[in-house]
Amino acid sequence: MSQTSTKTQSGNCECSRRLSATPTSHSRRSSSRGQSIDGENVEMAPLARILVVEDDPNVATVLEARLQTFGYEVCGIAPSGPAAIRGAVENQPDLILMDILLEGDMNGIEAAELIHNQINVPIIFITCLSDQGMLDRAIKANAYGYILKPYDNAELRYTIQIALLKYTAAKEREKLIAELEKALLEVKRLSGLLPICASCKKIRDENGSWHQIEQYIHTHSEADFSHGICPECATRLYPEVYPLINKR
Repeated sequence: MSQTSTKTQSGNCECSRRLSATPTSHSRRSSSRGQSIDGENVEMAPLARILVVEDDPNVATVLEARLQTFGYEVCGIAPSGPAAIRGAVENQPDLILMDILLEGDMNGIEAAELIHNQINVPIIFITCLSDQGMLDRAIKANAYGYILKPYDNAELRYTIQIALLKYTAAKEREKLIAELEKALLEVKRLSGLLPICASCKKIRDENGSWHQIEQYIHTHSEADFSHGICPECATRLYPEVYPLINKR
């Protein structure tokens, strides 16, 4: 079956839901960043920005309206794979809703793979096809969700919420790993070659600044210092006092 005929089936899957899904003007206004509570304007948290990739303009319009009623901002609509790649790089969305069958030679999975080569963004695939091979390809493309048409508002809403939560958790985990690796690197530096002044015994750090050895070791490890004086230095510095103290 050609891609064109398959897209026709996809459009028919969505057709029965278009009229009922179109929001009123009131629901469109509810997606603003501020909300009125008891007569006072309350500033809401920043909206997640979503890029819609859909080659059917009617379906794209309905999907945009649905997202606005959920409180999301649609930062762009792309009808093809190349347009999706440009839109993702230019708009830096928080999430992408990607139809798999698109106009042109590039499908949504191929576009997603190329997008991931340039930016890290969660992608949810939307399709009318329930083919297992297509699902396997979507999983390999690091999909954060997979929605079959026709779908209802609750399914769309929860799939987006879960994808955003999973992406945020993954980012926090990557940040923690980076911090741990940096801490481990700082500890390992003490076991390497340290540039130390032969005269004053200061140590040069990675930025070229010189520090007292106590300060450097304290900064780059969990060690701390208590100061005293060795017998050799005590004899040299206090030749009249130290012998008497030592005799006691």
